[in-house]
Amino acid sequence: MTEDLYGERMIREAKLEAFDNRTPERDYTVLFTIPEFTCLCPRSGFPDFATLHVRYVPGPRIVELKSLKLYINGFRDRHVFHEDVTNIVMSDLIALLAPRYIEVVGDFNVRGNIKTVVRAHHRDSAFDGEPDPWWPAGAAPNPGGPGPDPH
Repeated sequence: MTEDLYGERMIREAKLEAFDNRTPERDYTVLFTIPEFTCLCPRSGFPDFATLHVRYVPGPRIVELKSLKLYINGFRDRHVFHEDVTNIVMSDLIALLAPRYIEVVGDFNVRGNIKTVVRAHHRDSAFDGEPDPWWPAGAAPNPGGPGPDPH
């Protein structure tokens, strides 16, 4: 039996981590894009590829990005449906962060002539604000990506 490489071990042992929001008195929006997401189709075993987008207004905690990277990489060998990916990631982030608002978009690559985009959101009942737009005009890392449908 061969020993795991250090990256494989880090991914296998990954735990989502958070740190305290150092500016809890202010609503602000955190945006990030995960362009190399991969998982396995639970029906065929073929790989699925996606870009995940996360937008949240922090509550008491902020996600630590290295732990998020390792957590996301843990999906690469998991058999999971597109809809479940988006909702699992969102549920795990809600449990960890207790955000005021969060939205997760799974923008999956075309497979079998079908393009799938799954969008899930959650709003804390005490939050009556609005998150900032996905990306400032002209600055979108993926034009036509997770923002409002231009049509």
